[in-house]
Amino acid sequence: MNDLTNPVEVMGIDAGGTMTDTFFVRADGTFVVGKAQSDADEAKAVLDSSVDALAHWSTTVEEVYPQMVTCVFSGTAMLNRVVGRKGLRTGLIVSKGFEDFHRMGRAIQCYLGYAFEDRLHLNTHRYDEPLAHIHDTRGVTERIDSKGGVVIPVRLHEAREAARELIEQGCKAIVVSFLSSYLNPTHERAVRDVVEEVKKEMGSNIPVFASVDYYPVRKETHRTNTTLLEAYAAEPSRAILSDLSNRMKENGAKFDVRVMASHGGTIGWKAKELARSLVSGPIGGVIGAKYLAEQLNIENIACSDIGGTSFDMALIVKSKFSMHQDGDMARLVLSLPLVAMDSIGAGAGSFVRIDPYSNSIKLGPDSAGYRVGTCWPEGGIDTVSVTDCHIILGYLNPDNFLGGILELDVPRAKQCVQDQIATPLGLSLEDAAAGVIELLDLSLRQHLRAMISAKGYAPSDFVCFSYGGGGPVHAYGYTKGLGFKETIIPAWAAGFSAFGCATADFEYRYDMSTDIGITDESSEQDKQDAIDTLQKAWDELTAKVLEEFKINGFSPDQVTLTPGYRMQYLGQLNDLEMDSPLKKVSKAAEWDNLVETFDETYARVYADAARSPELGFGITGAILRGSVETKKPAIPHEAEGDATPAANAVIGERPFYYEGQWVTASLYHMESLVPGNRVTGPAVIESDATTYVVPTGFETWLDGHRLFHLIEV
Repeated sequence: MNDLTNPVEVMGIDAGGTMTDTFFVRADGTFVVGKAQSDADEAKAVLDSSVDALAHWSTTVEEVYPQMVTCVFSGTAMLNRVVGRKGLRTGLIVSKGFEDFHRMGRAIQCYLGYAFEDRLHLNTHRYDEPLAHIHDTRGVTERIDSKGGVVIPVRLHEAREAARELIEQGCKAIVVSFLSSYLNPTHERAVRDVVEEVKKEMGSNIPVFASVDYYPVRKETHRTNTTLLEAYAAEPSRAILSDLSNRMKENGAKFDVRVMASHGGTIGWKAKELARSLVSGPIGGVIGAKYLAEQLNIENIACSDIGGTSFDMALIVKSKFSMHQDGDMARLVLSLPLVAMDSIGAGAGSFVRIDPYSNSIKLGPDSAGYRVGTCWPEGGIDTVSVTDCHIILGYLNPDNFLGGILELDVPRAKQCVQDQIATPLGLSLEDAAAGVIELLDLSLRQHLRAMISAKGYAPSDFVCFSYGGGGPVHAYGYTKGLGFKETIIPAWAAGFSAFGCATADFEYRYDMSTDIGITDESSEQDKQDAIDTLQKAWDELTAKVLEEFKINGFSPDQVTLTPGYRMQYLGQLNDLEMDSPLKKVSKAAEWDNLVETFDETYARVYADAARSPELGFGITGAILRGSVETKKPAIPHEAEGDATPAANAVIGERPFYYEGQWVTASLYHMESLVPGNRVTGPAVIESDATTYVVPTGFETWLDGHRLFHLIEV
């Protein structure tokens, strides 16, 4: 029933490759989760998922959408567009003589995404199709040197000719990216203006992007790739988000949809830098984990998210997550501030094949998507997936997939696993399926351990959060033996990324590269010049941030501004990002405050003995974040009751294959379990949105926050 005294205010959306999850939050913080199949029509999938969620409150989309204050979207459509090279045809104008640098890329791009053993062989190195084809690339004579000085004036007549040719041959967008333009933007902006003039003369309405207007940072390949994404992939996604926003307004919504961004905040779909939402889905889970951990007073979290296509990992240390300034995604190096995550192409929908060379099982990295596997009732998938194995082993209930709206084809799944996996390996059907699950769990466990140890930590330093639609199914397998302090699975794990979207503030972030260096031999005037350079960058970035908020209807007094910077010891390759201890800087003496903050951060991230102040200090980038706080969901607080589940929570038994034998697993209805209940394996706890597997040798209990704690006994 719709409660007007306790209206629904916030909605989070996670549109994954397999499922679309929605998360609704009332004014008092209570929430509900919905789930639906993902669809090529993303707006339809969101509406279907909304209907599923709101049915739990006995209300409708038409009643709830008009009450809502905000909606945050995260999804994989933009990333899929880039991976599949299905974006807008984009023209590229570069410094003359460098027409090939985009398609050559950085050397790392030829092996990004490959396993280590594959990187050892030259013939596995592959260059993806460039975002801008060489036939759609033009060079313009100009040159800015490494200090920002003009070496060769820009030849604007060449720019005019280039623009006309690119428009005539069918380009739907044009990007301008010159060498060292972040140090001196005059040439890029002059060419940008010429292209704008030409397109008007030709009656064209294509968008034009100059890299310095979006990503004024060093590293030409990173900057060019990222600006190209704005044209190639972000503009088509903008149209999809516009359609979603309009479809929601047709049902009474009065807000514009916001999007989860790579830096951990949310931005409007009208934002200039929409490419920041390229990897919005997994980011939502990390933000949600951070928020939940803060409510529980847990400082160190290992985040683990299993969806239909991937396994995403991140660390939260002392309540903070790390940021990558030059991360990579879709085999492209980028200039996006990105929440530090590790991902592998292994999920619940991953395809399973026999490697013809080693005669061993190979998982992914491709997946069945929303059709989940050969068990899909409409057919179309001929390759076995992990989900097929789940069904054969008794992990999943084929009659309760998405609440029973689909009847999965179990006989076909069994036959496909038998023909494609079991028979070629000389195994029984059950052992073949179990081998797939064991291999997946081992792979996830090794990647999780490697991520933690590579950063100088041990699993015993962390509590592991397991979420995503496949997280509760595999939590026991990939955490077994690692020694985490605890493994926690939220009851709303299937919609956890959507939950994270609902916890994120409305935040814009802009970055700018700087070249500031101070040593013991630097004078007070050198420090003053450094301070002035940093403050000038902050002022320029502040204007950009406030402009974005103005587009979304917020005045400057409603925005909280947080300046930051990236600093390193001079001569080091890597820098650290931190918030500034000062809102503004104007005096030479304030340089020492910036250095002190960096020294303390460096000692915490690495070790006190690793500090090298004698090298001097360099600021490599200025950062400005602006945020508007939003309504957050409340974590449940329920009284704990008996350890034994009530009779109405027990829904039967099912054969369950584990460690080479069939056992009888008790079945429980997740929503009927109450805080304090303990369940000993073998057991399967079912919900319409996910399934929580507790095998022999494990036990779980539900606390007052509706968080399941997994215990190895």
